[in-house]
This record gives sequence, C-alpha cells and structure tokens, in this order.
Amino acid sequence: MTRFFTSLMIGTALGVLIGLYVGWVQFPVEFVNSPMRDLDRNYKDDYIVMIAAGYVFEADALGALERLRKLGVENVPEYVQMTTERFITNSRDLDDIRLLVNLSNGLGRLT
Repeated sequence: MTRFFTSLMIGTALGVLIGLYVGWVQFPVEFVNSPMRDLDRNYKDDYIVMIAAGYVFEADALGALERLRKLGVENVPEYVQMTTERFITNSRDLDDIRLLVNLSNGLGRLT
C-alpha cells in the first residue's frame, strides 16, 4: 500500500512539473493586440455602457462617437439604439438603461 501512495505522489509531482514546463517554457501564452470589433457581444455591451457613463459625465457626443467607432460597426448611433432597446427588452440593469438612453438621445436616436 505504501508503494502505491509513493508511486501516486511521484507521478503527480512529475505531472505537475511537466505541465508547468510545457505551459510556461515550451508553449507560453502569446498576447496579441486584437481589434475591438472581435470582442464578444457582452464585452461590447459593457464598453458601450462605460462610454455612456462617460457621456453623461462629460456631455461630449463627438468624443463618445469617436470612442464607439473602435467597435467597427458601420452606423454607430443605430448600433447604440439597438443595444439600448435590447437592454430594455431583456430587462437589464435600470442604471445601465438610463445611461444608454441618454447616450442614444445624445447621438440623435430616440428609443
């Protein structure tokens, strides 16, 4: 029985050491600067809400529009309006909806 546990511990230790070597030395993570248009929809939504919060604070529609162009959508005001309406339809956070409605109105799109 002792031989079994000794073998198990040695095998586990070797597995961990080999895994760490392969993960950190042989094939380390390579970070690539991906464009924002490749983000998942949830992260794009979070980004739009953050821009909307900045818009409410600064009241700079042109600055918000420039920041939102990084998402790579053709019609930014329409995209913000669609996102706002999706937030309303899905009953998302009320504070986020208010921020998005203000941003959408600032970009000339009523919801």
